[in-house]
Amino acid sequence: MRSNKGTWLLLAPGMIWILLFLVAPLIMMVYVSFWTQTTFSIKPDLTTQSWVNFFSSDTYFGALLRTIKIWLTVLIVTLLIGYPVALYIGQFIKNKTLQTALLVTCVIPFWTSFLIRVLAWRPMLGKEGAINIILQKIGIIDAPIEVLLFTELSVIIGMVQIYVVFMVGPIAFMIGRIDESLIESARDLGASASTIFRRIILPLSLPGVIVGSIFVTVMVLGEFATASALSGRKVNLLGNIIITQVGSLKWAFAAVAGVVLTIVMAAFVAVMLRIVNLRNQI
Repeated sequence: MRSNKGTWLLLAPGMIWILLFLVAPLIMMVYVSFWTQTTFSIKPDLTTQSWVNFFSSDTYFGALLRTIKIWLTVLIVTLLIGYPVALYIGQFIKNKTLQTALLVTCVIPFWTSFLIRVLAWRPMLGKEGAINIILQKIGIIDAPIEVLLFTELSVIIGMVQIYVVFMVGPIAFMIGRIDESLIESARDLGASASTIFRRIILPLSLPGVIVGSIFVTVMVLGEFATASALSGRKVNLLGNIIITQVGSLKWAFAAVAGVVLTIVMAAFVAVMLRIVNLRNQI
């Protein structure tokens, strides 16, 4: 009895924190999404009108589809870039000090402001930016590439550069934990490099891929600053819709967008956790 009481006392602070700052705000957001929203006021009279308006509007439902498309694109690109980098750091660099130094190098951009890192892409991607100048100098293109800035492509480039490190870190950590004797035994038995990767490295690094994917997903789906800065407000994500609606005091509509965004995040995280049981793997 005393043991159970002591366990509940230890769990109580964390449970209270979760209830107050996670569960209660989510319940309130769902509740507010059903309030009656008029042009100049909001009333706590329950209605589904805001939900109907959201899914019947090409602008807002289109923003949801665009958000999902950009999220999946960024997720795939960060994985394609991050996995080889993590594999090199975790498998081919044997010196732990050098491994740490390379991982620290990956996070050096985070020592500067988020907005500075985002806005720094403008002079790089513009018609007269560094990328177009270099490509013209070496003769790859004759005229500047205009789609590099103020488009969905520029938003994707900015997000990939910002969030790829969150894919590299977890994967490199899991690859670094692989027992070298497993790989040596596979080589002694005549396994090829591709077989070792497919049968040993990839399965054992999968928890890192899952964790990195969750990190990238949560941050990209909640994005609004990168889209505003690099698209010239031409690309509206669901995060931008929420910011606009809150600024216009249309809380019910903002709550609807927030609930939809939360459902998409929760569904993805649930699927990822079904693929790999992180509790047993990490």
